[in-house]
Amino acid sequence: MEELTHVKSIIGIILGLSLTHLIKGSVIFIQHPGRKKFYFVHALWVFYVFLMLIHFWWWEFNLKLIHKWYFADYFFIICYILIYYLLCAILYPDDLVDYTGYEDYFYSRKKWFFSVLAISFGADIIDTAIKGGDYFLYNQNEYFVRVISHIVLCLLAIKINNKKFHTILALLFIAYELSYILRLFNVE
Repeated sequence: MEELTHVKSIIGIILGLSLTHLIKGSVIFIQHPGRKKFYFVHALWVFYVFLMLIHFWWWEFNLKLIHKWYFADYFFIICYILIYYLLCAILYPDDLVDYTGYEDYFYSRKKWFFSVLAISFGADIIDTAIKGGDYFLYNQNEYFVRVISHIVLCLLAIKINNKKFHTILALLFIAYELSYILRLFNVE
């Protein structure tokens, strides 16, 4: 149990930094309206990553199912969490000097964003498997369809430049994530 407490502390720190990065990046529109050009699709992806962070934090409650910890498990969990921080850092860079606003920035960095997002879904399979065979098999039906479809959609998003596609994709990801969370965690 001591290992779990240590792992949960590290998870809390990194996820806390991730949330802080998103909040700090988002509040700039309140603090300095008009200084940086707001972009709706970018804001949708920020909200989606926020949902993913909260979902991840709750999902990792199941780390209690791991009875014996190995360094490889610990190392993987830390790397997995860092993927989420990386998503937050990609969404909100330190400055936008080279860009006309978040729309220009988002499309110039969408390959990075969707590549890292796809990696996060692949990493989720490993994370779920670490929690044990019974747990892994429990989630297999919708879970695997979700992961595979999200990876495929991320790979398509890397190639497609259509702004309507990106708007619809962000809305679909958000709607599905909300539905998935509610169905997964609100069952008695």
